[in-house]
Amino acid sequence: MIAVRSRFRAIPSWQVTLAIALLVLGFLIAAQLAAEGPRIRYTTQERSTLIETTLGLQNQQDALKARILQLRSQIGQLEAQGQGSNAQVKQLNADLEQARIAAGLIPLEGPGIVFLLQDSGAPGPGADSLVSARDVRLVVEELWQAGAEAIAVNGERVTVSTAFLDIGGSFLANSAYLAPPYQIAAIGPTNLYDRLQASSTFAGFVAARVGGQGIQLSVAQPKTVDVPAFAGTVNVRFGQPEGTPAASP
Repeated sequence: MIAVRSRFRAIPSWQVTLAIALLVLGFLIAAQLAAEGPRIRYTTQERSTLIETTLGLQNQQDALKARILQLRSQIGQLEAQGQGSNAQVKQLNADLEQARIAAGLIPLEGPGIVFLLQDSGAPGPGADSLVSARDVRLVVEELWQAGAEAIAVNGERVTVSTAFLDIGGSFLANSAYLAPPYQIAAIGPTNLYDRLQASSTFAGFVAARVGGQGIQLSVAQPKTVDVPAFAGTVNVRFGQPEGTPAASP
């Protein structure tokens, strides 16, 4: 044992270091070869499979690109149709707004005139010196003929279903009792009053009822006339569009 130790001690240290370095180098080379073995086998054996997978993915990508282009084209078509639909919706809303105005469902303001009809200051015998529903109806009809766009009597909007019925010293309009004096507000063109004066019917009314029987008629032309909305029901039981033949009873 002492002899073996003596021999190890006799070996130079550089030979020991060289032997250890060679041992480590051999281990690293063996590890490198062991790691490259599977990779080499993988690249040689699985190459065809990888190529097929790559080609399949490429085909899927091409199909997705074509689908994207197709969807973009469809989106463009839908957007174009949407613009047309928006135009149609705007037109329908405009038509609906006009229909509501014609039905009196929207309050309006604008240039116009205001009449005030009052009973005679010196009432005579009979009812001729009192303002009647017929007087108000005639003025309203003449305003329509002159181009009025909206009319109200004592705050009651006049519509196609409005009727004026005498009840004692007042009259009924839109199921509301109206008492004198009667204020008739109308919105229309700026020359509405001039058009009204040009009517022979209105001139005859003024001559007969104002000049002959003394009822009082005054007129004002404010900068803005307010006409409220119709507050009643709009259900028509007996009516038909203009131009439609009347149904047989």
